[in-house]
Amino acid sequence: MNILHVIVLAIIEGLTEFLPVSSTGHMIIASSVMGIQNDDFVKLFTIAIQLGAILSVVVLYFKRFFQSINFYYKLVVAFIPAAIFGLLFSKKIDALLESALTVGITLFIGGIILLFVDKWFNKPDVNEEKEINYFTALKIGLFQCLAMIPGTSRSAATIVGGMSQKLSRKAAAEFSFFLAVPTMFAATAKKLYDFYKEGHVFTSEEIKLLAVGNIIAFIVALLAIKTFITFLERRGFQLFGWYRILVGGVIIVLYLSGHNLQVI
Repeated sequence: MNILHVIVLAIIEGLTEFLPVSSTGHMIIASSVMGIQNDDFVKLFTIAIQLGAILSVVVLYFKRFFQSINFYYKLVVAFIPAAIFGLLFSKKIDALLESALTVGITLFIGGIILLFVDKWFNKPDVNEEKEINYFTALKIGLFQCLAMIPGTSRSAATIVGGMSQKLSRKAAAEFSFFLAVPTMFAATAKKLYDFYKEGHVFTSEEIKLLAVGNIIAFIVALLAIKTFITFLERRGFQLFGWYRILVGGVIIVLYLSGHNLQVI
């Protein structure tokens, strides 16, 4: 992995982590095009640069993170299902992560769903996070578990889950962003723990690559989140649905035509 790989992957992470389009699918295409070797550090890198994306949420919604203790209780309740499922089915999840075809199919099916989401859930009555109760937070957390199937998109699963509970598009998207903080932090912490447990030690070059990746992911995610909220309120999900169908179709075609697609 070189600095160009880092820049490209960090931009992709920042752009796609909070959009309902699956960062995994985009990583597959980018890594395959650039010929990135799939080693332990690369696998860690693609998870660890989420820290930069997490920080962008905290910065953009700084006041919301310090408004009340109930805010944190709701995030904990929503996070619990993913934590339990992740511990119970970690091996099966890892096996799914090795399948580029699974990513392509899930992207494609998810795209079809997004084409109809705005029509299915068009009568919201929850417009702010403070109106979300604990049971609703738990149900959104259960939707987040669907994102353990690679290609689903954590953002898509939680936003659709929120809208199914009568949250407005904006409220569902913002709660999805908030829930990303404990979820992505836990995923990064576990990946770092596993990395060290297996006897790996960071080199100075790897530390530099991680620093650059996180800074770029942070900046790009700041722009992506602000743009996404504005677009979502005005246009809804249809464009994202068609885009997912296109990307999923490309992955499926490449896979079936014998291309070596790496899931990193």
